[in-house]
Amino acid sequence: MLRVAKKKKSAKKAAPAVPHDGTEPVSATRRTLLEGVGAEVAASFPGTTRLGGQIVAALYLSDDAQSMDDLSLELGRSKSNIFSNLRSLESAGIVEKRRVPGQRHDVFALRGKYPDVIIGAYLARLRRVIADKKDLSKRGLEMLGDAKGDEAEFLRTKLHDLARKYRRFGDLFELLVAPMDGPIDLEALIDKVPLDFIKMLARITRGR
Repeated sequence: MLRVAKKKKSAKKAAPAVPHDGTEPVSATRRTLLEGVGAEVAASFPGTTRLGGQIVAALYLSDDAQSMDDLSLELGRSKSNIFSNLRSLESAGIVEKRRVPGQRHDVFALRGKYPDVIIGAYLARLRRVIADKKDLSKRGLEMLGDAKGDEAEFLRTKLHDLARKYRRFGDLFELLVAPMDGPIDLEALIDKVPLDFIKMLARITRGR
């Protein structure tokens, strides 16, 4: 009786072991959060790069204020890049610089909890945009003055339309969102709004 030689099964390459202490999933999750917040902040605040958003995430994930050396080590970027983004974040009202007695270097921290500090900074930016557009339409009308002609009337109509829309939007914005400086606890704010009002606002925005 003929014996058929069995083919040897090729040994499968073993998958790399995941450390029992869970460091790999933790590192991956941390990187994902850094990247996600980095993209969010960069898209919302002109002049702030993805690295700036990663700084926000790194400060959020830290229990203490961080120095530029700390942030440079955490994010693997040069201190000059860290510094320029910290300046931008300070200007936006997201990060604040702190002086620690007895230490040579300043440390940096979020001005408030995340994402409350981002919400506050974004609303402050929106308030500036509204004010800038109202000023732009006003200056345009002043420059146009009593100019005559079809093109002048066309521009005048457009500027009046722009001024009216931003004035009405600005009035509504100030009515719904009182001027605030700093972080806004959006969760607490939502909890105070009656559900019927939210439903009514939803119907209005959907055109129903």
